[in-house]
Amino acid sequence: MDAEFIVALGFVVFVLFLGYLGVHTKLGAALDGRIEKIKNELAEAARLRAEAQALMQSFAAKTAEAEAQAAAIVAQAKAEADALAKEAQTRIEEYVARRTKQAEDKIALAEAQAAADVRSAAVDAAIKASEQILKSGADGAHFVEQGIASVKSLVN
Repeated sequence: MDAEFIVALGFVVFVLFLGYLGVHTKLGAALDGRIEKIKNELAEAARLRAEAQALMQSFAAKTAEAEAQAAAIVAQAKAEADALAKEAQTRIEEYVARRTKQAEDKIALAEAQAAADVRSAAVDAAIKASEQILKSGADGAHFVEQGIASVKSLVN
């Protein structure tokens, strides 16, 4: 009997003893449990991934919706700003037109007043001239006619 034979015989006896104790079934059950645990973890990971993708798609949709709302708000703000600018331009034009009309009215009134003042001064001058002519006793008819003609030319 050789040492190798004894080692081989001891190994065979050891394996038979382990078989008798049912170690191989316990090892198989432990491996099966480990396999089942790994399968469950993989299934859980797949479920979590699906949830994450659904959540990501939800956030992408919300982001797109928020961007669309922001674009709509910006467009509305631009439209309101344009409307306000047009309204302000219209008000400015109306104000300028009113002020121009007021200035023209004041100018026309001043011109009318100046013309009235000139007429009044001409009438006063004619009255003074006629008084002097009448007081002097000279040939007043000729001077009166000249005064009336000059007043008429100033009035017209």
